[in-house]
Amino acid sequence: MNFHLKSALNSVKRSPFQALAAVFVLMITFFVGTVLAVLIYSSSKMISYFETRPQVIAFLKNEATSQAIAALEHKLAADLRVKEVRYVSKEEALSIYKKVTSDNPLLGELVSPSIFPASLEFSLVDLTHASKVISEVKEEAIVDSVGFTASLGGERTLQDVVEKLRGIARDLKIGGIIFVGLLIGTSFLVLVVTLGLRIATRKEEIEILDLIGAKPAFIRNPIMIESVFYSLIGVFLGWILTFIIVLYITPWTVAYFGPIPILPKEPLKLVGLFGFIFAVEAFIGVSLAIIGSFIAFSRARRLR
Repeated sequence: MNFHLKSALNSVKRSPFQALAAVFVLMITFFVGTVLAVLIYSSSKMISYFETRPQVIAFLKNEATSQAIAALEHKLAADLRVKEVRYVSKEEALSIYKKVTSDNPLLGELVSPSIFPASLEFSLVDLTHASKVISEVKEEAIVDSVGFTASLGGERTLQDVVEKLRGIARDLKIGGIIFVGLLIGTSFLVLVVTLGLRIATRKEEIEILDLIGAKPAFIRNPIMIESVFYSLIGVFLGWILTFIIVLYITPWTVAYFGPIPILPKEPLKLVGLFGFIFAVEAFIGVSLAIIGSFIAFSRARRLR
């Protein structure tokens, strides 16, 4: 193994510019790949956030009894399509109103709890169930009307917001995967060409090893190690560059997006996310290196 490793390192030292070209192309590829992975993660978290907020508000009739309200609350809590059911009494509704109008206390003094209807607030596991669940809730005898949180508007607006987010996430995935695929293809070709040039410069050495009966694996191993070296360095540089950028912008993104967890706020979870991304990229990079070395070596032997 030491012989193969020394042979690979000597090959890199003999042609450093070719090595730099291969590493640079791989670095750009995996930098874009890491950025894409982070964007896909962030978009999925954003969609999940909007899908699981307390968005739907069922306003209850004044004559609704506590038993009927408790029965409806229990029914919604047992529904697998619904989560985070919360009962808001008239007094709580008044308290919320006073907080919202705290800059004008006179507005809070002019109203009483009796003008605010009690309500049940709940969110949905998936907004694709929104229309059906809302229709069912509207049919309940104690429900006067159904509304939504002011930040998202009405039923149609709510669904449109999430559908637009899903469309953006879908386009990002498709476009990003195509673009990264093209970069991976380019990196693979550069790797194969670089290894082909390496084999060409070692033509006499390889021929001597063939004559003395060396096995193909013995001849190919230094080339494979060199290829893996290029890939791992490229993966690491692209990954660490993205990691540094994300660490730099994380305080800004947390402050800007507030409660929306587009990036993990805990350092360990952020490191875990990037650790998983690095593991996947390292596997892809090593696979490309091994396949590329096999192709370059087999092509060189056929030409001979």
